[in-house]
Amino acid sequence: MPTNPLGILLLLALALAASRPAWGFEVADIRVEGLQRIAVGTVFNYLPVQVGDDFEPAEAPQLIHTLYKTGFFKDVRVGRDGDVLVVEVRERPAIGKVEIEGNKDIETKPLTKALEDIGLKKGEVFKRSTLDRVQQELRRQYYARGKYGVRVETRVTPLERNRVAVKILIKEGVAARIRRIDIIGNRAFDDDELLDHFKLGPSNWLSDFTKNDRYSKQQLAGDLETLRSWYLDRGYINFEIQSAQVSITPDKKDIYITIVIREGKVYRIKDIKLAGKLPVPAKELFPAIHLRRGELFSRKAVTGSAERISKRLGEHGYAFANVNAIPDIDNEKREVALTFFVDPGKRVYVRRINIHGNSKTRDEVLRRELRQMEAAWFSTDLVRRSRERLQRLGYFEEVNIETPAVAGSADEVDVDIKVKEKRSGSIAAGLGYSQSQGLVFNTSVSQNNFLGTGKRVSLAFNNSRANTIYRLAYTNPYYTIDGISRGFDLSYRKTDFANLSSADYLTNVGRAAVNFGVPISDTGSVGLSLGYEHTDFEAGTSPLAQEFERAHGNRFDDLRLRLFWRDDTRDSAIFPHRGALQNAIAKISVPYSDLEFYRLSYQHRRYLPIWHDYVLYLNGFVGYGDGLGDTDLLPFFENFFAGGPRSVRGFKENTLGPREPTTRAAIGGNLKLTGGAELYMPPFFGGQFKKTVRLGLFFDIGNTWLTYGDHSRPSVSFDAGEFRYSVGVSAVWLSPIGALKVSFAQPLNKQPGDEIENFQFTLGNVF
Repeated sequence: MPTNPLGILLLLALALAASRPAWGFEVADIRVEGLQRIAVGTVFNYLPVQVGDDFEPAEAPQLIHTLYKTGFFKDVRVGRDGDVLVVEVRERPAIGKVEIEGNKDIETKPLTKALEDIGLKKGEVFKRSTLDRVQQELRRQYYARGKYGVRVETRVTPLERNRVAVKILIKEGVAARIRRIDIIGNRAFDDDELLDHFKLGPSNWLSDFTKNDRYSKQQLAGDLETLRSWYLDRGYINFEIQSAQVSITPDKKDIYITIVIREGKVYRIKDIKLAGKLPVPAKELFPAIHLRRGELFSRKAVTGSAERISKRLGEHGYAFANVNAIPDIDNEKREVALTFFVDPGKRVYVRRINIHGNSKTRDEVLRRELRQMEAAWFSTDLVRRSRERLQRLGYFEEVNIETPAVAGSADEVDVDIKVKEKRSGSIAAGLGYSQSQGLVFNTSVSQNNFLGTGKRVSLAFNNSRANTIYRLAYTNPYYTIDGISRGFDLSYRKTDFANLSSADYLTNVGRAAVNFGVPISDTGSVGLSLGYEHTDFEAGTSPLAQEFERAHGNRFDDLRLRLFWRDDTRDSAIFPHRGALQNAIAKISVPYSDLEFYRLSYQHRRYLPIWHDYVLYLNGFVGYGDGLGDTDLLPFFENFFAGGPRSVRGFKENTLGPREPTTRAAIGGNLKLTGGAELYMPPFFGGQFKKTVRLGLFFDIGNTWLTYGDHSRPSVSFDAGEFRYSVGVSAVWLSPIGALKVSFAQPLNKQPGDEIENFQFTLGNVF
């Protein structure tokens, strides 16, 4: 036996090596045991060893860990059968079904969808950790709704074929309500004045609808920022919210909020300066600063001024300008000197304008509307105006513009315009109903983007109890490259005025006209139309019509000159939120026409956003007409009419104003004044109807007058005491069969002889 220590160690090492199992081997095959639902190929995809590899014992933990990470198995073992690697697994159970009980505040369908997104759905592998996440998420959702006493329990029941049924039991409890909000430290403003601007608040009679008494951490953070802005916009530059404590009663039903603030002192603006590099003269930038020396400091005004300066620079090509307002505070004098530091960056140019998505519309139709040009300075204002003009075409459902920087260039961008086309042509037939015109049938074939050229072609036929109309129209909006339009219009119109609540007479008018329009701005245009009109007049039983026929005959051939001005700044043609629509029209008979007269009108519609989807709508209309040359007066069938859904609601359509002395039938007037105000609001039921329903509270005013005393000379016999007023409620629904407009109005100054119609409606397109 050796006595050398080195020899002894060598013998021990050989003995140890002989006692270890010979695990390492070349894998001739791999066998997977214990699979029930999972395919063997899925396991092979995850295995870190393949047939032919040398497998060592040290690799077993890595193999087991890899299969565990898949989440498919709850037990994995590795063994050897000769040269075969044996992998024995036990699968996790699959989810056979998921049931939810007790949920009332959250609907089952969206709740099920949320659970599926987390991984809890039929067919997925069941994991206890996923169930724990579900419980936590459900509690969070109910906490956000103020239900802090919610209890969420889960039950897992084994099923056949290694499956489980998961049942989620929810006991929602009652929502905790805010009982009081206290503000401590305020001296300049009382609690009520400050809390009026909070969305959260103690319970009141409207809380069931507004949910303002349901505590939300996010909502409280928003209210605290509102409080901060209130003070900072009123000169309290050192205002501070020191703490906001929320406490809940042990029964988890009542919440108390305490906010501790430090107001500080009021500061005024001492001086305003511009600094940095000014690529635009300072005199052009100072008007963007809506602040004055001596005024109270206002963070809102400072931020807005910086944004307006950036916008001005962006209009001159400095798209990435950075403007920072730096205050210099004098605490002793309580004054702030503001310096707007301007870093314009490099002037940016447009390398290329790319248009995508216009499979039907020609590129030139879009490019002629663009105000941003290639190789020119990039202007945020011109890009915005370009997008608005494309939207006004009516050819596209969506218009998106992106301005990516050009790779490798610090002063170039591309303008990428992506449009989604909609059908610009239509073949339509429909029915409508109007209280004044009865059943209305209309059919039309129109193409607003004929063959992708932007030209408009339409053929229409409309029929009602009062009107029959045939019309063929064509317009080329770019007859010249400068945007001058030209169009042709052929029409025939038969009107039975007796069915319009007017005197008994009838007109048949055929018309052929050519018209031109000239753009004078991005939103405005002027134009003229010269047309020939042939009128056949039938007097009926109306004494006024019979007298007119004896004096002028019953067949007239006239040349009519029509001048117009239009300006449309609305953000949408349907349910606008802001902007205005103005129309001024002058219709004049050319000398030597059978009937010589003029007819002037001006209409103004303005939309003012009030709050969210609440919009104030103001409208006014003035119209006046008179005779020319041998025609002493405005032909009475050219008179203006008032009353009804389109002017003064609550009064029967076309019945306001002068009447025949004998028949008492309405005859309209040569002067018309109407107007009103309406508060538009979204439907209370919300959801998908927000885009198709609009409610309103309105006030209407108006009437018509005859401003001549006899048939020989005009006078100014206007009487403001003859105005009619009404108030009421209205609703518009863009239904699948047409626009349904309803109103209920109450006249405020009904006079003897007025025809009242409180409830009025129209359905479909009425012409």
